[in-house]
Amino acid sequence: MTTQTPTITTAVLRPDGLQPTAYLAASLADAVQYEPHGVYTVSRTYHRTATLELGAHLDRLEESAHLKDIPLQLDRPALRAALRQLIEASGYPEARFRLTVPAEQPDLVYIAVEPLNGVPSEVRRRGVRVQTFPVRRTNPRSKDTKWMISRAELQAQMGDDIYEGLLTGPVGELLEGLGSNFYAVKDGELRTAGSGVLYGISRRIVLAVAPEALPVREEPVTLADIPQLSEAFLTSSSRGIVPIVMIDGQPVNGGVPGPITHELAARYETWEDAHLETL
Repeated sequence: MTTQTPTITTAVLRPDGLQPTAYLAASLADAVQYEPHGVYTVSRTYHRTATLELGAHLDRLEESAHLKDIPLQLDRPALRAALRQLIEASGYPEARFRLTVPAEQPDLVYIAVEPLNGVPSEVRRRGVRVQTFPVRRTNPRSKDTKWMISRAELQAQMGDDIYEGLLTGPVGELLEGLGSNFYAVKDGELRTAGSGVLYGISRRIVLAVAPEALPVREEPVTLADIPQLSEAFLTSSSRGIVPIVMIDGQPVNGGVPGPITHELAARYETWEDAHLETL
């Protein structure tokens, strides 16, 4: 008896309407090999068809295109309608989706939708381990599809117990994750890189809610600072806030998530609930 590999929902939004792709993919990661080179953004849905900051994601998609000299002006009503159609057809209770615009055909949008596998409560409770890489993206403000391939090569070097990779700068600055933004608490301040990183949508939310809890400085900590960090965490649009308890084998806060991370996670979730919108 053969077992069929499950496939996710993929389609191409063309000027004349939504069409199925010529390929089948098992996940967003698997679909990368079939999608053309271009720019992309990734987000998620809530309660089936609600989204968070979709307009900001589309703004960033257009910005990424312009930074690559790709002429792009999205038909946002058509894109929203197509995304809703695919999400409703998928039947997923909640979804993670990627929008990709080809560099050579910017009038097309490739849409890939997979079931959202949320962060397990045990992971949030216990925190995660991360590994650093002395690598920087060429233009971190632009979400270039070439980065997804480079990222996969780095992920292949990570141990089984490593949740995420962190990119470091020339003097050991802890800049950002492979698919996330990075933050640390040092000397009572929340620290995060203010340049040389992708300005993630989730990062924007953290910077909006964090000043109510502690001072914020947009300046990275370094590898040498790790023993002095009292807390650390990462964020992404599909994961929210995830506590980090170990960096390159060095424990943070004794290897357990700290109270500020928990408080910011609660503030983040409250902000999410207040700003959800229907597709």
